[in-house]
Amino acid sequence: MMAGQVPILVLKEGTERETGKSAQKNNISAAKAIADAVRTTLGPKGMDKMLVDSLGDIVITNDGATILKEIDVQHPAAKMIVEVAKAQDQEVGDGTTTSVVLAGELLKQAEALLEQNIHPTIITNGYRIASQKALEILPQIAKKVSKEDTETLKKIAMTAMTGKNIGPDRDYFADLVVKAVLTVATEVNGKVKVDVDNIKVEKKAGGSVKDTQMIDGIVLDKEKVHPRMPKVVKGAKIALLNGGLEVKKTEISAKIQIEDPSKIHEFLAEEEKQLKDMVEKIRASGANVVFAQKGIDDLAQHYLAKYNIYGARRIKKSDMESLAKATGGKIVTNLDDLKPEDLGYAETVEEIKIGNDYMTFVRGCKDPHAVSILIRGGTEHVIAEAERALHDAIKVVGVTVEEGLVVPGGGAIETELALRIKEFAHTVGGREQLAVEAFANALEIIPRSLAENAGMDAISILMKLKSIHEQGKKSHGVDVLANGIEDMFKLGVVEPAKVKKQAIESAMEVATMILRIDDVIAAKKKTETQPGQGQGQPGMPPGMGGMGGMPEM
Repeated sequence: MMAGQVPILVLKEGTERETGKSAQKNNISAAKAIADAVRTTLGPKGMDKMLVDSLGDIVITNDGATILKEIDVQHPAAKMIVEVAKAQDQEVGDGTTTSVVLAGELLKQAEALLEQNIHPTIITNGYRIASQKALEILPQIAKKVSKEDTETLKKIAMTAMTGKNIGPDRDYFADLVVKAVLTVATEVNGKVKVDVDNIKVEKKAGGSVKDTQMIDGIVLDKEKVHPRMPKVVKGAKIALLNGGLEVKKTEISAKIQIEDPSKIHEFLAEEEKQLKDMVEKIRASGANVVFAQKGIDDLAQHYLAKYNIYGARRIKKSDMESLAKATGGKIVTNLDDLKPEDLGYAETVEEIKIGNDYMTFVRGCKDPHAVSILIRGGTEHVIAEAERALHDAIKVVGVTVEEGLVVPGGGAIETELALRIKEFAHTVGGREQLAVEAFANALEIIPRSLAENAGMDAISILMKLKSIHEQGKKSHGVDVLANGIEDMFKLGVVEPAKVKKQAIESAMEVATMILRIDDVIAAKKKTETQPGQGQGQPGMPPGMGGMGGMPEM
């Protein structure tokens, strides 16, 4: 710089900037830290995490997606890794820990290459080539499975629930899941489609996990609104109301002045007549059950009970949609439009006491493409973990029924892919070959982590596993329960091919994205002024800042 020249400030004062290798190192370290946090939860013998939030609420789980959702991640690169888990969870429901651990290992392998002065672009190119090759090889190892093969579907559900705290009841849960998924599966243009939103999961503390049941219909966490209403309605004709059975209020604030006292009686009588008319319209349609999305007035409750009509109110919008699907009814906004053909049908609508609360069971529906699973358990934490296990299992069984391809679990598929990609690396040549080999090495983190988490000698297990795969035994993986190596198809440890495909794709994408960052420019964090410090609050005139932002009296 020439003498007397003023330095040019481009960035705002307080902005932090990190460039080149130190930025890359920092990002890779943050991503590796996240991967290491969930790595110990992988596999049947993985450990659990206890997460305590700022309010003191506790979550105990080993579900990768839940762990990463609950922890408050600050570093931007670490946040990108958390996004991988979210995407994996939404797309296929399982494999969240696998995808995060794989992304962390890809970055760790890349770090060694960066130290050898290999450019990030070459590494990312190599990773892309390797992941494409992996996705080519996957279907060759996969086995076909049909939706009639309930035994394999059950094994998939059990593999997805491995390591969750419902251990001894996995068999029972797997049965429920397969039954539920096959009930909601529909065929569209010759392809099987599974909308897992049609499986409603309700939770109620009490009993044991074994008391969890599948209901061929819908369970509502609502009771009947009046004690004189029937407890059970057989041959239910169900009216689904978008609104409620209440006297309509005016849209604008209105004030009614009554000068003659006798008019009060007329006014109240009119309200009563309106409510009675509403109930009469429901009765005239032939309905003997009413589900309203909004409230049901006390007087309307009385008339419904008088006519032996079962009523429940404040039903969630999602539940109303499920009811419409299951019972074949239409959701009606205006009672004048309610016709007999709009009513849904169910064999029984019944109020049952579960624990300390009453719930409404709608069973024997016209079109049972919507079912419910009612989870029971000793404590809220047990129920929450059972729900997470069910979520994973329902998703993976749904994905398998749709796609029809399964691969061996237990690190078998990763070991085979690593072996095949290493062979393929020699055909790539150039510096990219190193990156392709690094990708293959990174895949080995899965069998190694499974062995480590089970307290096995990871290095010797990995060496044995590689030599077995070199002999052409493609489906052999880490048998953590017997501390050895076994054919995973024989043991029934199977996973949907789509779960592995998604994990490899998302891990590669996030790793290459983080590697390409060579400059981190972080704006200065805003310091929030606490109320009561006398600085006033934004948008307030001067003098309104004292006393915690309140004007002085």
